[in-house]
Amino acid sequence: MGQGVMKRAAEDGRVLSAGARRHARKVGAMRTGTVVTLAAAVALLSGCAGSTSTSSMQDPKPLRVVSEQTATGFAFPESVAYDPRAKVLYVSEFGSELKPAEKDGKGRISRVSLTGQILDRQFLPAPGGEVLNKPKGIWIEGNRLWVTDIDVVWVFDLTNRRGKKLALPGAQFANDPAVSRGKLYVSDNRTDQLFRVEPADFLDTAAPPKVTSVFQGKGINPNGLYPARDGSLLMVGILTPEQPRGIYSLGAGDEIKTLATGIGRLDGLYQMDDGTLLITDWSSGSLIRWSAKGTETLAKGFKGPADFCVVPESGGLLVVVPDLVQGELRMVRLAR
Repeated sequence: MGQGVMKRAAEDGRVLSAGARRHARKVGAMRTGTVVTLAAAVALLSGCAGSTSTSSMQDPKPLRVVSEQTATGFAFPESVAYDPRAKVLYVSEFGSELKPAEKDGKGRISRVSLTGQILDRQFLPAPGGEVLNKPKGIWIEGNRLWVTDIDVVWVFDLTNRRGKKLALPGAQFANDPAVSRGKLYVSDNRTDQLFRVEPADFLDTAAPPKVTSVFQGKGINPNGLYPARDGSLLMVGILTPEQPRGIYSLGAGDEIKTLATGIGRLDGLYQMDDGTLLITDWSSGSLIRWSAKGTETLAKGFKGPADFCVVPESGGLLVVVPDLVQGELRMVRLAR
């Protein structure tokens, strides 16, 4: 979609630890994880057929935080997605307790304005529909919305709220979905696994879609997913404070490349037009920007920075970050 402060946080209902709440601000310092350059990644994998590199990394364009606003009143929001046709946000909420793997039937997806006003407290599931438990990552394309829920993934029609779910065999913590070239990818950080569903839109298919485990046990613990501009699939990982994860890409032939290691407990992911990445990190409680030169903190003070969305605006971007622990959305406006 996120834990000592993370999405693995527990079914036993312990309160997650958190640092003091601070007003977020942009800081110019660069944090360095272990960066594997794209050229080095290609060299390491040169013996593998069909390998592809990620988008060529340009020099990062300067970013500044113009403003921040907070919208409250959410019940453990895990993911936010933007619908460009309706110009609204959809927010997945656990709805009850911070027990991310509990099947209690109290989860929901709310419909929210770009200012954070709740327009429909429970847009999904529709009245009389099958319940959601702990919905996590959301992906929107056209009039379709995909959302993960522990061991299944749903696809919904946004026009009539009709939905269909698909079991993911072996999944324990289905986390983030992403659609790329007609295929749906779903991460599971707990089983260290990536699933592929073909076709992505299985709402009206008569035959069951094909579900494949792309990889398992690679030490990636994939969380956030994002289709790169070069056709590969970008991934960030999350595990424990003592076992920080990095940034990876899945290319042609399902080859995995490591772009950076040892960054933190990473959740949301977005690729900028210059190839740099926006990422949320539970370890530092921040929204960061990553490039081959390192990481730059854009906003901090989060207790549970989860799966965010980016809304293009005139002159900049609106980044909407859900704070799973604090039950709020933070709207961070960025400009160049």
